[in-house]
Amino acid sequence: MTDEEAADEFGKVVNMTPKELERWLETEESRSVGQAESGKESTGHASGRRIVELLRANRSDLGEQDYAHMNKVVGYVHRHLAQRPSGDVSDTRWRYSLMNWGHDPLK
Repeated sequence: MTDEEAADEFGKVVNMTPKELERWLETEESRSVGQAESGKESTGHASGRRIVELLRANRSDLGEQDYAHMNKVVGYVHRHLAQRPSGDVSDTRWRYSLMNWGHDPLK
């Protein structure tokens, strides 16, 4: 995937604004999901903070690692959406995890 394609797809899968994502990342629900070493921030939570930075950045300031992270976010969201559980997902770890990666499946 080219940088342009990664940025375009990132813009499609990340459906939370920087402010929405920042507010979400401050919640207990956000901190309660994801894989983390004892006492450390989860991978998804750290990714969420990085996504906020990417959303606020000028595209001309983005580098190779930024586009690589966008690609990682796109892959994660697509994989996770394919594993949607049945029923109401409003208060599920599945939704909370996706939201840490900037995607609210209820939007």
